[in-house]
Amino acid sequence: MSEDLREQQRSGDQQAPEAPPQVRDTLWLITFSPTIWAVHFLLCYVATAVWCAKVAGRSGELGDIRLAIGVLTLIALVGIGLTGWKGWRHHSFGHATAPHDFDTPADRHRFLGFSTLLLSGLSFVATIFVALSVVFIRSCA
Repeated sequence: MSEDLREQQRSGDQQAPEAPPQVRDTLWLITFSPTIWAVHFLLCYVATAVWCAKVAGRSGELGDIRLAIGVLTLIALVGIGLTGWKGWRHHSFGHATAPHDFDTPADRHRFLGFSTLLLSGLSFVATIFVALSVVFIRSCA
């Protein structure tokens, strides 16, 4: 009787390995935040260059393009935030702790989620720095 109880306790201590929600993880999610930042960077600077060349003139004010960059920045930050949240969900999957350095599908899933979260944080800060240029620079000159 006591042997059966010990066997049940041992089997209860060993948990079945976790399987991530997806059978095969891809690297696409990890690229979303830096891509959103790069597109934001490109659109902001191209829009400002066109505004200064065609609308305001060389010494004109930035005016309405500042509002457009503000809206574009908010959209980019929301996209980066959603990607970071998804990365956090991948990272916090299951009950394992960091570092995720075992060669298992669950640890690869968590590692990709953690990397996505970190890149999202970096892209968030970089997007804010791009937008700060129109806060401090008020004219095309």
